[in-house]
Amino acid sequence: MHSVSVVILTMGDRPESLAAAVASARSQEGVLVEVVLVVNGGNSAHDLADVVVEPGENTGIPGGRNLGAAAASGEFLCFLDDDAWYATNGVIAQAVEMAASNPLVAVVGLGITDADGETTNRHHPMLFKRPDHTCQATSFPGGACVIRKSAFDQVSGFYAEYFYGLEETDLAWRLIDAGWQVLYAPLLLIQHPVSSPEGNHPNFFKQTARNRVWLARRLLPPPFALIYLFNWSFLSLVREWRRLSTLKAILRGSLTGCRHRPSQRQLISYRTVARLTKLKRPPII
Repeated sequence: MHSVSVVILTMGDRPESLAAAVASARSQEGVLVEVVLVVNGGNSAHDLADVVVEPGENTGIPGGRNLGAAAASGEFLCFLDDDAWYATNGVIAQAVEMAASNPLVAVVGLGITDADGETTNRHHPMLFKRPDHTCQATSFPGGACVIRKSAFDQVSGFYAEYFYGLEETDLAWRLIDAGWQVLYAPLLLIQHPVSSPEGNHPNFFKQTARNRVWLARRLLPPPFALIYLFNWSFLSLVREWRRLSTLKAILRGSLTGCRHRPSQRQLISYRTVARLTKLKRPPII
């Protein structure tokens, strides 16, 4: 059987949900499961996990997941939110088999539903119609995925400076640029309570706007970076024009992204831009 490390981040403020998430991981059949708990602030029950990582501060979602991945021993990584759970006992094994059967597959993104079986747009990585079968994609949900650890390590994992937001897109583009494939398997499900991103993350709009600028500056060739940022600025204006406070937060975040450059640039090739476009998600939106 393949070995899998399920990496769970927690702030220590959802003990019952965390226990349920760990139990869900432990119940997975057909794989050898290791539970890695990253205590990203607060306190948590250490006896729930096989490996516990305590950075001593909140390192953010991508930074915390990188720490968990570094401590993991599994052939595959699964990142799971501390308030989510696998819908069935065979989810991980089926996703791992998809990756193991194709040496080019780095990531299998899983579907996310609420308790009623509904999927929100923000949990759907495709630009157009939602597929009802497994297909190639250009991103994946960070808290619902299976990743080949060797591929994750090859591209140095998530870009931790994002702290929160768009780290999955950044990683997916770099993996595709390195020759890997990202799959989206919408029928392999994780369940997650309905939540508002701005409710969970008070600086959501500012942070996301900053990270969009950083994503463009880090990875996109200049012409595409300009188009990407113009399109997202226009979409933000159309979507949020009635909410002045939100527009101000987006503007502040965009200005922060322009004033402070990300510490690393890893421009993807024009060939990768063509691959992303062929997969129906050109990197301009």
